[in-house]
Amino acid sequence: MKTRIIILWICSLFLVTFFSCKNEPAPPQPYGAIPSASQIEWQKMEYYMFVHFGPNTFTDVEWGDGKEDPRVFNPTDLDCRQWAATAKAAGMKGIIITAKHHDGFCLWPSKYSTHTVRESPWKDGKGDVLKELSEACKEYGLKFGVYLSPWDQNHPDYGTPAYNQTFANTLNEVLSGYGEVFEQWFDGANGEGHKGKKQVYDWNLFHETVYRNQPDAIIFSDIGPGCRWMGNEQGVAGETNWSTLNVEGYSPGHGAPPVQVLNTGVQNGEAWVPAETDVSIRPGWFYSPSTDDKVKSLEKLMDIYHTSVGRNSNLLLNVPADRRGRIHPTDSIRLMEFRAALDQSFKTNLAQGAITASSVRGNSDIYGAKNLLDGNYGSYWTTDDDIVTASFELELSDYQSLNRIVLQEYIPLGQRIAEFNIKYWNNETDTWNILTEATTIGYKRILSFPSVSTKKIKVNIIKSLACPILNNIEIYNVPDYSANATQEASSEGISTAKWSVISPKSGETSKIMDGQTDSFLLVDSKEAIVIDLGENIKFKGFFYIPEGQVTAANISRYNFYISNDNKDWTQIRSNAIFNNIRNNPIRQDVRFDKEADARFIKLEPLELSNDNNKYSIIELGLIK
Repeated sequence: MKTRIIILWICSLFLVTFFSCKNEPAPPQPYGAIPSASQIEWQKMEYYMFVHFGPNTFTDVEWGDGKEDPRVFNPTDLDCRQWAATAKAAGMKGIIITAKHHDGFCLWPSKYSTHTVRESPWKDGKGDVLKELSEACKEYGLKFGVYLSPWDQNHPDYGTPAYNQTFANTLNEVLSGYGEVFEQWFDGANGEGHKGKKQVYDWNLFHETVYRNQPDAIIFSDIGPGCRWMGNEQGVAGETNWSTLNVEGYSPGHGAPPVQVLNTGVQNGEAWVPAETDVSIRPGWFYSPSTDDKVKSLEKLMDIYHTSVGRNSNLLLNVPADRRGRIHPTDSIRLMEFRAALDQSFKTNLAQGAITASSVRGNSDIYGAKNLLDGNYGSYWTTDDDIVTASFELELSDYQSLNRIVLQEYIPLGQRIAEFNIKYWNNETDTWNILTEATTIGYKRILSFPSVSTKKIKVNIIKSLACPILNNIEIYNVPDYSANATQEASSEGISTAKWSVISPKSGETSKIMDGQTDSFLLVDSKEAIVIDLGENIKFKGFFYIPEGQVTAANISRYNFYISNDNKDWTQIRSNAIFNNIRNNPIRQDVRFDKEADARFIKLEPLELSNDNNKYSIIELGLIK
């Protein structure tokens, strides 16, 4: 009898369990384009280091021309372990190195080039930066990535059908010889090479080479396929930022979508191509002694973090190695300050208390709002398929001052939320008041607002492309880090009191020499800037400050002249280029081979960074 009762009890338990499991609602189906497993792991990295290093480090230029003697590359104390230790201490998850920039110089002894570390005096030509860095990354638990520019101003094959295979061979060397590579970074620049030749890149061949050697690597370019450029080099992703993009018919470089599209992504885009924000800790990408005092402030770095990681983008922060081959102390100290500020800002999560939702999928605890607080990436709150507007409310354990809220969507099932707001309970008026309103969330969104004291927070999903799926909310009270970014504008040690603008004749021409960076002058695209210095002045170069927007029409190619009488002109620079000014419109310093002595200067535009009938200029000044 007892045995029979036990059997009946077991059968009943089985039936209850069976029907209970059977009645649990199924999880939501993926919506639209979704990330691969590699893209999800890449997104979780959030923050890693870019290192620009090569001949440009020693020649003090941003873009070399491939004509530099490889013997200029001679770091006196190269230490990739110091780079890795710095990145690790800064909280970064990996390092990407410029293995080959546009000058064609290879930081490894490539057998497909004669412009490499092998031809340099460093380590008597037996050195290999990639070997040292990949080993250092492994030692410090960092991921290793490589930048290789297809543009090569040195290689004789460039501009011929043979070059694409040559470049694929160099890719094969790098991607097969240094262990796991988490990201392959392709620059979209495509200019002239040896003897003015241009190249049509075989992107299919390049991608096949990457995936054959590194099947899990994330490929970066303007259009991915792994991740995309987000349209500027200032560290500002779009406030609306979809991780999806339409890529059909586009190509990296000149064939890419408009920068505004890259900045915001495309709602319901055909491919999952999340944004990566690349920005330098200094004004330029390569090290220059002249920028030792121009490292970005802590306030600016905190601002960049919020406009990159806080807007559904990873942050790739460039920290160039100096001429010793080490991270400069100024940069390193600032990185440690940045790490300390981030740790302090996001140390105490105030999101503790009772949480409820207006709707839960199948009324099941499996999809309940409590999942937003459990710290488990794989659990989430969601609704029934036909519920696309919903809300959840968090009642804190006590009144708290707060000014940041972090939200995360569960991206393995797609990006869905297109509009939402956050409200706080105003105890004095017994009403819900708006804290902030926004559009997309994606992998991570950090919302900033003036501090309020409250006990209740409500998140309202106003528009979602399918049932909303969120897996995390965090609440913080962050110290005030106000952005404070400035550019040096005044002529260095040279008074402008006697200066006058001869050309252009119209507009507020004094703006271009007033030492202020908050105003600019628009000038007809064919008109030169001519300045009377008032007297003969000796100077060693000039600087040009462009308008700081990627979409601005700034001078990109130019001639520069000097004169003593405004009649007979001597050309100092001919058909010269302000390198990378479209993507990184910062102050451009041009230094001469020998000192100039003149009363008049002329900057003649030849080409603009964007099509327009006018160009922008903030300041034109001299370098003593």
